[in-house]
Amino acid sequence: MNVPAALKRISDTIWELPVSYKEGMLVPARIVASEKLVNEMDAGVFEQVSNVATLPGIQRYAYCMPDGHWGYGFPIGGVAAMDPGSGVISPGGIGFDINCGMRLVLTNLTAEQVQPKLHQLVDRLFARIPTGVGCHGFVKLKQDDFRTVVQQGSRWCLKNGFATQDDLEMTEEGGCFPGADASHVSEKAVERGYNQLGTLGSGNHYCEIQVVRPENIMDRGLADAFGLTTVPNQVVIMFHCGSRGFGHQVATDYLKLFLSVMERKYHIKILDRELACAPFRSPEGQAYFSAMKCAVNMAFANRQVILHRIREVFSDVFHAAPDELGLRMVYDVAHNTAKLEKHLVDGTRKELLVHRKGSTRAFGPGLPGLPECYQQTGQPVIIGGSMETGSYLLAGMSTGGDAWYTTAHGSGRTMSRHEAKRSFRGDKLQREMEQRGIYVRTDSFGGLAEEAGAAYKNIDEVVETTEQAGLSKRVARLVPIGNIKG
Repeated sequence: MNVPAALKRISDTIWELPVSYKEGMLVPARIVASEKLVNEMDAGVFEQVSNVATLPGIQRYAYCMPDGHWGYGFPIGGVAAMDPGSGVISPGGIGFDINCGMRLVLTNLTAEQVQPKLHQLVDRLFARIPTGVGCHGFVKLKQDDFRTVVQQGSRWCLKNGFATQDDLEMTEEGGCFPGADASHVSEKAVERGYNQLGTLGSGNHYCEIQVVRPENIMDRGLADAFGLTTVPNQVVIMFHCGSRGFGHQVATDYLKLFLSVMERKYHIKILDRELACAPFRSPEGQAYFSAMKCAVNMAFANRQVILHRIREVFSDVFHAAPDELGLRMVYDVAHNTAKLEKHLVDGTRKELLVHRKGSTRAFGPGLPGLPECYQQTGQPVIIGGSMETGSYLLAGMSTGGDAWYTTAHGSGRTMSRHEAKRSFRGDKLQREMEQRGIYVRTDSFGGLAEEAGAAYKNIDEVVETTEQAGLSKRVARLVPIGNIKG
């Protein structure tokens, strides 16, 4: 057990390290978790979340969500809101895979209709959506064209035939963070990213065919509002990917810059160099904010082009137009971002810079920024589990304000990639999953072993905890039947 003696239980799902826990803490550090989950967290979570609590300008609490585990800088699952005037922006609070995110797509097909064609669908998705390290997409762009993409995001996809207007409306921020300026992005970042549009990549990125079984619908009213029909065993598609090598290079470039100016120019001292930062309003902070938005927009465009490919594959296999098959989005949610948002602080609405690292925005009903159709329900929240167990569709709750309307982003690892590779054989895992009714295609058996279900926390316990904590409400559990991975 790695739990510090100073950790106080605030409620069934909230645990707190007081400011006295570590010299320099400006606010308490809070962990959202059940007793079982908090006892299973690695020591790095407590070390990192308390380090985050020392950052200049931090407001109220440093948070870690129930899927939390050790990361770079912030723990994965970390959340922190900064005062834009006195606070900092930190790439370690956003992540290297900027806007790694989830998209959920409906169909009007049933499992009974899809099952006879499942192998064909998965094989064609695997052929049409590039996976693996360094893979290239089918959209051929010049580097100047790519600079336009990263400034426009999904809007570029709409202009170029890869999106519908409805797709943009069902994407966080309409698929484009305004203020992205490609002049703040290095040539090396462009070189790494310009040929990766429409690619999944590797690691925990995937595209999955899933089934919504009647017994797995927890809230029928919300399920109806989100497009889950009363037809039993409806098939949906979920996929998870981000900004690829482009976002990684943006983070790398600005971490290096911040390390060079943080102490020398701005006299900021931190406990962990992985939390390298700059004042948000500084020239360096604003340049990174703009470059980060470019990476966010690249990821939105990347997922949009992948959706275009999915529609092509389903249309080809079922000999019907995408509209006839009901291929429309529920929502696209971003992880790994920093955003200016207005939140209540001590009864006053205040603009804050909210860092979310491996965590999901989960706006409750009535909050600005949601599509009109979700104003009464709250934001759809998409949380991926492991490829062996299942995933969830949830909804943001009105009670989520203390955590800046944020929730978990996945089930969270309990085993390192290296340990999972030692413990499982990818080829054996693939065969066993097919025997259980999950057909998987992968670019790498080693990569498949890293993603074994046993390497992750119990997704049911994670999402139940977010509901008990008032952050996100369970709508439906989604069970995998087909999967492509890098």
